[in-house]
Amino acid sequence: MMRINVNPNYLNDREAMGLPAGFVSRTPATLLGEYRDLITASVETWIAEAESSCAPFSRRYAAGTLLGLIGDPRISPLNPAMCSIPGGKVRLGLDPENVAPVVAQWCHVGVVEAWIAKECPTYIVALKPYALMRYPVTNYEYRLFLEKTGSTCLPTSWTFGVYPVERANHPVWSVPVEAAECYAKWLNAETGREFRLPTEAEWEYAATGELGRQYPWGELFDPEITNTAEAGPLSTTPVGIYAMGHSPFGVDDMGGNVEELVADEYRPYPGGSLIMDDLALAHGSYRIARGGSFARFGDLARCTRRHGAYQRSIYALGFRLAESL
Repeated sequence: MMRINVNPNYLNDREAMGLPAGFVSRTPATLLGEYRDLITASVETWIAEAESSCAPFSRRYAAGTLLGLIGDPRISPLNPAMCSIPGGKVRLGLDPENVAPVVAQWCHVGVVEAWIAKECPTYIVALKPYALMRYPVTNYEYRLFLEKTGSTCLPTSWTFGVYPVERANHPVWSVPVEAAECYAKWLNAETGREFRLPTEAEWEYAATGELGRQYPWGELFDPEITNTAEAGPLSTTPVGIYAMGHSPFGVDDMGGNVEELVADEYRPYPGGSLIMDDLALAHGSYRIARGGSFARFGDLARCTRRHGAYQRSIYALGFRLAESL
């Protein structure tokens, strides 16, 4: 992995991901060549292997791919798996004294102070009980939405707008926030429930938990337990194959895979200052995105990190929905 040491927004996509000019191998040349035993295994075995906390990444990826090809039974578009999260008064955000250490930790990938200062100060918010989708919305689920509604909001990540059947159980990404909100309205009409994008505070609490973890899985970044540019395959992965990286409430893929849109536009936290960083200067008001992605470094996997999107391929934005309880 290359050290980029400059603002990644001034680099092309491969440079911003720390990639050299030549080919980078992160996945086997033949996905099932090493794991032919999985081909004849049961669906239950595929799920167990995909969600294993000890199987190597390539085996988990192979099992997850097989699940996607047969119709992943973990994915139920009209009755998505949900994780219940209790309400209460919770402390969120970052203490200003921690800005400098975070910048120092991640300066090698171009992180600058303004990006981290947006997380300050810590604040208390009262949250009502809610539930959050265990997985981000997948390509399969989004396809159903397109078929049922006739929407023309095709993901730009679908080459020529063609549904990527081999990535059915991967998170959908490169959809505008309006499409995510329309998806929630469609799902509500289909189910009689009240799904919505989570608030920024709900997303952060679901990721960090009562103890205020720095990452969904703990205090230290580990590139082997989440799909980020450091060690991931440089593409999306089947949902839920990084069981070691789930949040305190059992929510998967909050630290990597794709970034996730929330319900809030950027604004300072209570007692904080408006930060006019490069994103604000370029777009003015913008929708907040949370969590890391396959195309970004682990600094975005931090639970308190606030960011948004430029119109670039490395900004891989997807979404998951919340539901009030």
